[in-house]
Amino acid sequence: MSSRMIFLNLPVADLTRSKNFYEALGWKVNQDFTDENAACIVVDDNICLMLLTKEFFPTFTKRPIADTVAAIGAAYALSLSSAAEVDSVTEAAVGAGAIEEVNEDKRAQEAQVGMHGRTFIDPDGHQWEPFWMKG
Repeated sequence: MSSRMIFLNLPVADLTRSKNFYEALGWKVNQDFTDENAACIVVDDNICLMLLTKEFFPTFTKRPIADTVAAIGAAYALSLSSAAEVDSVTEAAVGAGAIEEVNEDKRAQEAQVGMHGRTFIDPDGHQWEPFWMKG
């Protein structure tokens, strides 16, 4: 395991649905850290998602869980290796139940600086922004 990693802890309504969604993006479930309360989704060697049931998530905080379907609390931008990979991940997400959010003004601004990005909302309302930028 790398000495520096990012683990995003995300509350989910249906753990099986969420595992299936992220597997459809090509990400893997690490069974060593998965049970009926949580699933570890490996994005790459340094990034993992911890999908936590809404019943289990409160054991990590005293604050109430945000309603991410009604309001945004964060946007998860993920740098990818090519514009084609951005499109592939987004299309896989939409095919697995995500909603793509299209903002033509944002796309035009990104294109001006050599960037290609898209946005999708997962079934629990978490906003993902895969992007690629010319090196």
